[in-house]
Amino acid sequence: MNLPNNSSYIYLHGFASSPDSAKAKYFRSRFSSLGIDLKTPDLNQNDFSNLTLTRQLQQIETEFFQTESSESVEKVKNVGEVTIIGSSFGGLTAAWLAQRQLSVKQIVLLAPAFQFLSHWLPLLGQQQLEKWQSENYLPVYHYGEQRYLPLSYQFVAEMAQYPEEKLMRSVPTLIMHGKHDTIIPIQASRSFAADRPWVQLIELEDDHSLGNVLGEIWEAMQNFCQFKN
Repeated sequence: MNLPNNSSYIYLHGFASSPDSAKAKYFRSRFSSLGIDLKTPDLNQNDFSNLTLTRQLQQIETEFFQTESSESVEKVKNVGEVTIIGSSFGGLTAAWLAQRQLSVKQIVLLAPAFQFLSHWLPLLGQQQLEKWQSENYLPVYHYGEQRYLPLSYQFVAEMAQYPEEKLMRSVPTLIMHGKHDTIIPIQASRSFAADRPWVQLIELEDDHSLGNVLGEIWEAMQNFCQFKN
């Protein structure tokens, strides 16, 4: 197996999840078997309440991409070629990182949260949405913490800064999405892939968790990333 020199692999977990999720653990194990250190940053930052897409982007860019100052001389971190794997909201984050960072050479998106608010907010209902806006915080179940945590309305308010029609950098992209996903319907990924010829979409017989098809995902990921000899 030949990997590019100084290549980096990052996994971004989903909304209200953590680096200890079943998927994160599975992929860390699979990458480890190939001798690759898969980075799995915690996007919660011990402050889920103030989570936003902007904060996630800034966290990853600061840790892996941004310039750093050394003896008053700015230098770019030598990150090499970066592959980002993102699940759900982590997938949406990965797509924006690929748009913004030229060192991102390919991305793998698992049930990416395209059109996230248009799918999620109707489930809350207008009354709860207005209450959230007026009170600023909404209790959201956090699967990583296994309890409800308050989430700031800023999470919703700032999403308007990120129109998905701007995601047009032709980065090789593999999307895998469950046909029976009720959280982010597969049509969101179909629409995204339709006018982007650099995107490959694989439709799987599973729901949003994709927990029953991890073996299929790993096989497709190995082929896409050219891990196999």
